[in-house]
Amino acid sequence: MFPTLETELKQETLPDPYEDFMYRHLRYYGYFKAQRGSLPNSATPQHLWKNNPQCLLSGSVGERHDLIPDPLQKEKLLWPTCLSSTVRRQIEAVSRGSLLLSSPLLKSRQLLHNDFGEVNPRLREPRDLFAFLPSSGPLQAPRWPIECEVIKENIHHIEWIPPQPEYFYQPTGNEKVPEIVGEEEGTVVYQLDSVPTEGSYFTSSRVGGKRGIIKDLAVTLQGPEDNALLFESRFESGNLQKAVRVDTYEYELTLRTDLYTNKYTQWFYFRVQNTRKDATYRFTIVNLLKPKSLYTLGMKPLMYSQLDANTHNIGWRREGSEIKYYKNNTDGGQQPFYCLTWTIQFPHDQDTCFFAHCYPYTYTDLQCYLLSVANNPVQAQFCKLRTLCRSLAGNVVYLLTITNPSRTPQEAAAKKAVVLSARVHPGESNGSWIMKGFLDFILSNSPDAQLLRNIFVFKVVPMLNPDGVIVGNSRCSLAGRDLNRHYKTILKDSFPCIWYTRNMIKRLLEEREVLLYCDFHGHSRKNNIFLYGCNNNDRKYWLHERVFPLMLSKNAPDKFSFHSCNFKVQRCKEGTGRVVMWRMGILNSYTMESTFGGSTLGNKRDTHFTTEDLKSLGHQVCDTLLDFCDPDRAKFMQCLEELKELLQQEIHKKFNELGQDMELEGNWSGISLSDIESSTSGSDSSLSDGLPAHLLNIARELNKKKRLYKKKKKKPLQTRKQRNEQYQKNSLMREFKLTDVAERAGFASTLQKPHAFSRNSKNTSSSMVRNEKPRLNESQLNARDKDTSLDPSNVTALILSQSKERTQREKPGFTASCSAKRSTNRSQEPARDMKPSWSRNRYPVAKRGRATLMVYPSLHVYTYP
Repeated sequence: MFPTLETELKQETLPDPYEDFMYRHLRYYGYFKAQRGSLPNSATPQHLWKNNPQCLLSGSVGERHDLIPDPLQKEKLLWPTCLSSTVRRQIEAVSRGSLLLSSPLLKSRQLLHNDFGEVNPRLREPRDLFAFLPSSGPLQAPRWPIECEVIKENIHHIEWIPPQPEYFYQPTGNEKVPEIVGEEEGTVVYQLDSVPTEGSYFTSSRVGGKRGIIKDLAVTLQGPEDNALLFESRFESGNLQKAVRVDTYEYELTLRTDLYTNKYTQWFYFRVQNTRKDATYRFTIVNLLKPKSLYTLGMKPLMYSQLDANTHNIGWRREGSEIKYYKNNTDGGQQPFYCLTWTIQFPHDQDTCFFAHCYPYTYTDLQCYLLSVANNPVQAQFCKLRTLCRSLAGNVVYLLTITNPSRTPQEAAAKKAVVLSARVHPGESNGSWIMKGFLDFILSNSPDAQLLRNIFVFKVVPMLNPDGVIVGNSRCSLAGRDLNRHYKTILKDSFPCIWYTRNMIKRLLEEREVLLYCDFHGHSRKNNIFLYGCNNNDRKYWLHERVFPLMLSKNAPDKFSFHSCNFKVQRCKEGTGRVVMWRMGILNSYTMESTFGGSTLGNKRDTHFTTEDLKSLGHQVCDTLLDFCDPDRAKFMQCLEELKELLQQEIHKKFNELGQDMELEGNWSGISLSDIESSTSGSDSSLSDGLPAHLLNIARELNKKKRLYKKKKKKPLQTRKQRNEQYQKNSLMREFKLTDVAERAGFASTLQKPHAFSRNSKNTSSSMVRNEKPRLNESQLNARDKDTSLDPSNVTALILSQSKERTQREKPGFTASCSAKRSTNRSQEPARDMKPSWSRNRYPVAKRGRATLMVYPSLHVYTYP
């Protein structure tokens, strides 16, 4: 049945090629002096030395046949002699079949062995591309750019749900608008020394950031009565560049722009110490860039008290009074800045407090969460954690694959896929809280979660931009660019997180249908939660992309606003995740926008969102998936009919605004949906910023070298005719310049030798005509006196015209040869005494008796081969 195998079994078992090579290599260099058989070979069946350890301790340990025996011959020696030949042949056949998987040439290191040494034809789990998370011990520390200073303290915050709703701030109209003083009149109490800005670019990273001693940037207190606040932001996700004390309890704050850029200031997260309980402090951020903000609609900053967390288990809460968002009028002609000011009273003396734009969720928080998932034996059965890639700084971008094991390959292939991602914009931490809520639900043991895992394969990238999250950027990666504008990029090394995500989805589409793609974001100018999608042009699936958002609005009526959704595909958003995935073939491709503020709907009207509200939306995404894929299509069709009615109302509204009355029955579905909807009020960074920062620097250097090369570049080759004309022009120009210089110096009448361009009074022959200098009329002489620099084009035209007149008056004996080839007949050449002789003189000299004439070469047009 297996003739090749039978031949191999009759021969001595071959050693493992790798171990044989290493044995010879180590023996050659003297690192290994024992016999080859002193260690068990990987080709040895494991049950022969596991169950017989005596063979390793026997006196024949160096003999090869003891360690690597022929298994079939070994069993033959143990057979009783009373067995018949038929039984022996049957046993031999069974033995050969059992040795099929343990043959050295068929051996696979992926096969599993049970406790009895028997081979189980089941493959091991694939290894991770990189080391994931250790089951015990410290986590992988975040890697920072080498320019960033990082303090050694570990910042950790507790989760807390406020017992009462946190309402929006209601403006009174009497809010103070403080004037910007600046460091000229104030005192700088905190300032980062080295901050990479535009013009620089990311080079390398290390754990802990910048080498050397970390300096204390805060001011030094003069004693216990000194009430100056101590600021700090050099921790994970922190952002504060400078603090200026302008009054006893008033501070002006400057945020750090995204690294290697000069823009994007929105996210802030910093620490203050040495607080006073009964004082009212005022903080003013002076360099915000967005003209509109939720702070104008009542949003409050977040504050965290360390003493309250330790003593009362109170976490982040909304605080602040006299909140005002206004334009900074001291821009000095630069881009306009906007200010955010608020007042606050700290709850304790000598407290450590934090302020933030939204609830922080750091890279370390994500690693701790994933570590708990990896160490959970139940969740590890249906959640596989892999490394998608590494970021520019070398931080791991994690990929989770969540699905229940399938019973058959057909069942596994029939599953559809759902792709979710978050934190492509590092300053939108609310996206991470929605992602955490989704993961909590899908990894739970609830019946709905088990059902979802049975019918779907979930691919989850919980943090797409870990570098930006670590350094505290608002929008960009360490390439200095917005990653959500580069999903079409081919620059794998510059945008690895985006490139590998798109490539992963591309491979997934080749395996199975991707039902839904959703990228979680945050929104800074609109309340509630909503989706941005893509209008479908296929009439077969008309309005189908709006069904999932409508269902989600019904499942979360107090958080999700369907009327805020938009499905227009703008050209400036072609590089975003939702548009690129939609063009790759995913019909339901969305960007989920979660407000930094709160809700204006239902029971949560005019209240801020908490972390529990954001996580609950992740749960409701799962519920909506079940409704969306319900085999009973009643809900789906009901939503589709409702969408048609809503669209028809919207069309009537548009026509009424335009002052037109149109009957739409029968043809209203043919109207383009993009004409009805307005543009999405998304981010201000709608367009791509071009190349990443480091490639932009290389491009600038190449352009400099290119300009220098153009200056040094030789003139292109010319034809023979072009060379002759250029030679004649240059010679005539030299003649005119010499004449002009001679006349100005007054040397024309005092020259001892006849000048090359003067008239010889003793000779009236054609040679005198030939050497006659060009004359200028009176108007030209006046122009020359007024301006010593004549127009070269006019001078050249004048000289060429006069040269032409002279050549027409020349005698045949003195006519220059203009033939394309030099004549080889000496009879056709001028006399030998008139032949030009190029010497060190400026011009060739012709001698005729005692008279010496300078022969100007412009009249002898030489041709070159």
